[in-house]
Amino acid sequence: MTTSALPAPSPSSSLSPSPGRRLRLAFNARISFPTGQAGQALRDGIELFRVAEQLGYDTGWVYQRHFDNYLASPMVFHAAVAQHTERIGLGTAIIGVRYEDPVLLAEAAGTADLLSGGRLQLGLGTGQGGYDALFGQEPNDGREQSLTRLAAFLRGIRGETIGTIIDPAGLLPAGTELSVRPTSETLPDRVWYGGGSVASAERVGRLGLRLLLSTILSGRVDDYGAELARAITAYRAVHPGTTPRGVAVSHSVLPATSPELARVYAAYDEERRTQGPAASRPRGALAPVAGPPPVQFTMSPVHHGSPAAVVDALLADPSVPLSDELIAFLPPAFGLRENLRLLEDIATTVAPHLGWTPALTARPADQADG
Repeated sequence: MTTSALPAPSPSSSLSPSPGRRLRLAFNARISFPTGQAGQALRDGIELFRVAEQLGYDTGWVYQRHFDNYLASPMVFHAAVAQHTERIGLGTAIIGVRYEDPVLLAEAAGTADLLSGGRLQLGLGTGQGGYDALFGQEPNDGREQSLTRLAAFLRGIRGETIGTIIDPAGLLPAGTELSVRPTSETLPDRVWYGGGSVASAERVGRLGLRLLLSTILSGRVDDYGAELARAITAYRAVHPGTTPRGVAVSHSVLPATSPELARVYAAYDEERRTQGPAASRPRGALAPVAGPPPVQFTMSPVHHGSPAAVVDALLADPSVPLSDELIAFLPPAFGLRENLRLLEDIATTVAPHLGWTPALTARPADQADG
């Protein structure tokens, strides 16, 4: 493998989210599939997690998208991944709470976390709208409904009483208190919520949850990294914990370790800038409105070029030293081979210069952070 020359990381040049703590490294995969190849894509997704664990990644995140050629059931997927891995965190970024029954979601989350040995990193959010009728709902305010369901879900995974039997069917007496079972004792400390603006980051902080910042921000943003940094600062200013441990930022990180990869990554950058959400789709996926992103949101830049150039771009981003976890966003249309090459290149040519060491060799206290 040919790489651009980089000096060995040194304490003076490396970044860290806080003194004495290592940056965590993660990836976000869409688990997308061409029409008719969903089974193979799901198996490839398991292999992606297996190899990422060997490379020392701390967490793998997967996305939920309904009615399209992408993973729709992250909890089921992670229950399967847990049987093929031992250490890597299993993240959902994100599950749209607006369409989830909070009790059923709490049951599934508790089960998946126990099966994985407490590795679930549960990322939630409002999610994409427009499907109210398909989920048997009347048109509603998605944010308000999500927060209502989130509160019920949190009660569920904490094992709190969610109700009592009012009209018994003969099995249990009226007044019997009911709670979700099974529960995983440490799962409530591993719940994340998606934010796409300074205001939404503040809301997550007030909820006392961990913060996920994606590759899309609300509104027109001129300096993406600076806006992420403002969101993180606002989040930490209101978080009720004295040392909130959970801030993860997502970036497109594409270090080119060959001329061919440089061409591929530059083409992806051009496609993303000109086509917006329509870029990098698997064959047969639903087609969003083509064209540049609308003014309602801003997509993150793609950091591509030589490994040295990518490192420099990330070192210049003010959000990186404020973060606990850096999530590398994998292009949705990439296959297993392309994704494995990208994960290896990030882990060997970029992340060590940002304050990361492979989880396999990390101190136990560092591993316990996430």
